[in-house]
Amino acid sequence: MEKKVYIVPPETASVRLDQYLAKELTELFSRTKIKELIEAGKVTLNERAVKPHTQINPGDQIQLDYEPEPVELTRAEDIPIDVVYEDEDILVVNKPPGMVVHPGAGNPKGTLVNALLHHSKSLSSLGDAIRPGIVHRLDKDTSGIMVIAKNDSAHRFLGEQFKKHHVNRCYWVVVKGVVQHDEMRSEEPLGRSLTNRKKVVIRADIGKHSITNFRVLKRYENATLVEARPETGRTHQIRVHLRALGYPVFGDLVYGVISPFIERQALHAKELGFTHPRTKKKVLFTSDLPQDMKFLLEHLTKSMSS
Repeated sequence: MEKKVYIVPPETASVRLDQYLAKELTELFSRTKIKELIEAGKVTLNERAVKPHTQINPGDQIQLDYEPEPVELTRAEDIPIDVVYEDEDILVVNKPPGMVVHPGAGNPKGTLVNALLHHSKSLSSLGDAIRPGIVHRLDKDTSGIMVIAKNDSAHRFLGEQFKKHHVNRCYWVVVKGVVQHDEMRSEEPLGRSLTNRKKVVIRADIGKHSITNFRVLKRYENATLVEARPETGRTHQIRVHLRALGYPVFGDLVYGVISPFIERQALHAKELGFTHPRTKKKVLFTSDLPQDMKFLLEHLTKSMSS
């Protein structure tokens, strides 16, 4: 039996219990499962059984008791991966668009982790059984550079850099509209939507500190190629910040605009720089744009000349 205890923070008030837990436990349970746990008496508020719609207040204590679901051991699969660099401590790969990083609900196989297990006999064991070697993630439909830890020491060293935002991350993204300023900066706080737990929105109330810097690389007739350098690593950060600035990402079905020239968000992790866990030297890895983003940019170029 696992137990989790939460103390409701001062900035949270007049929020339903099930909504609060859906935000806090988004990686563990669905909203439906959380409701079932509350109704089964597995969740207490100030040591008392309550209903899912009960309002919580700052300082309240929430306790959750649950049986963790058994995790199937992730299997190795012979899936080709683009290895940019590899040594005894790290593995740097160029993740293609459409590939999920690790197994989960709805994606039990065909993930980057399945491919890594086939490629390497050595991956870090920190985290859990379905995420060996995974220090950070990219969304399924975001392509580009990722670093994988091949041992626990490298994982801890890299993880600390990501935690302290000491990693140099650069993305290229194509947005709708002509960005007027050569440089932009967004500091909007981000948090999970209360109505859709899979969606991130700007939350002035309980949103987490988030910063993204943007620089124009090329302007087109009604589009712009933008460089994004996030200082923090929130979920969907670049896409949500760009939407808030009025420049939705092409191909992004959640926060952006549909495009007939690309079938996923036009977002690519172009550069990744960090301190190597063994040599302690700064390293920087880059990745070429994938074909679908090149195709989109070629179309935008043709539109300007026609």
